[in-house]
Amino acid sequence: MKFKRILLKLSGEALMGERQYGIDPIRLAEYAKDIKTITDAGIEVAIVIGGGNIFRGVSGASNGMDRVQGDHMGMLATVINGLALQSALEDADIPTRLQTAIKINEVAEPFIRRKAMRHLEKGRVVIFGGGTGNPYFTTDSAAVLRAIEIEADVILKGTRVDGIYTADPEKDSSAVKFDTISFDDVLKKGLKVMDTTAFTLSQENRLPIVVFDMNKKGNLLRVVSGENIGTEVNV
Repeated sequence: MKFKRILLKLSGEALMGERQYGIDPIRLAEYAKDIKTITDAGIEVAIVIGGGNIFRGVSGASNGMDRVQGDHMGMLATVINGLALQSALEDADIPTRLQTAIKINEVAEPFIRRKAMRHLEKGRVVIFGGGTGNPYFTTDSAAVLRAIEIEADVILKGTRVDGIYTADPEKDSSAVKFDTISFDDVLKKGLKVMDTTAFTLSQENRLPIVVFDMNKKGNLLRVVSGENIGTEVNV
């Protein structure tokens, strides 16, 4: 295996499946099966999920809501998604812990770095909910921050697109895919991989990012095995 400890970043929208909003239990079960293939191979897995399938603070603010209030609602949405994913993983017989950046002791453990790393060492999947616990920071930033804290080897960003392209491949049929690309080139070309804060933090800590299609069965195992699918961003 190319990686020993990974942080998997999933968007909230990924959990919708074919629905217009909310959570698709079929998609969750598919993700759980894919995650089980890599935990069975001895990979240590941490996960950060967005909350855009339930609520997005930025869009709430654009409609007149207070941004801080909106972001707190978005954090709670990521906890709901975390609980749903935890349930799906446990149905697949994967030991799982949910840790949150905001204290909800009846629902999840508070985020404690040493405890999270201990869970990973024991083969448990750790889901990080609540973002960073601060407004104005995206779950991309939370993913990079937690990956650095737990000393992950890589961030795997699971999307519905199979990598990074010169343009949006869903809108531009002439878009060309990159197999590998440097952090500097992503910035020079103005490509959208993560928000700027998260991307810069990853670059400064020399933490590689692999963008791949999470919705294709078996892709997760192929990525951690070192197959050249998706796009790797590295120094």
